[in-house]
Amino acid sequence: MLTYLRNYRLTFEMKCTGLDAEQLAARAVPPSTMSLLGLLRHLAKVEHSWNRRVLQEDLDLPKLYSDDDRPDLDFDGAIADDAVVADAWESWRREVADADAWLAAEEDWGRQVAVHGEPTEVRDIAVHLVEEYARHCGHADLLRECIDGRTGQ
Repeated sequence: MLTYLRNYRLTFEMKCTGLDAEQLAARAVPPSTMSLLGLLRHLAKVEHSWNRRVLQEDLDLPKLYSDDDRPDLDFDGAIADDAVVADAWESWRREVADADAWLAAEEDWGRQVAVHGEPTEVRDIAVHLVEEYARHCGHADLLRECIDGRTGQ
């Protein structure tokens, strides 16, 4: 399963490669706030939340690209600015590296952790991450095609 997750992460990264800040921040069809940069920030947030907050059980850790007043900051804050792009890549790579190391070291994927008060196996969270990336790689493919016509891997 970890191989599938790694492959989807790589696919997503390839979808964003070679684009400048303006291209990465280009929005989908209005009123959607979806962009490749927004997806990058969103996936960093997803990795951070599931890995650090849930699997590592650090619920006091502040959320990434989200707060009570701005729950969609991952997409809403995805603006065409080189510093925002650099921060997004740094965050995503940091969170992916941490999650990848943690999952690779986990010996019992049947172990349960609490998700919204319900016991959930580590395996189910890993499946959810694969699903999350698969869905967003489809979005990224369409967004990238709109930017420069590039499709596929």
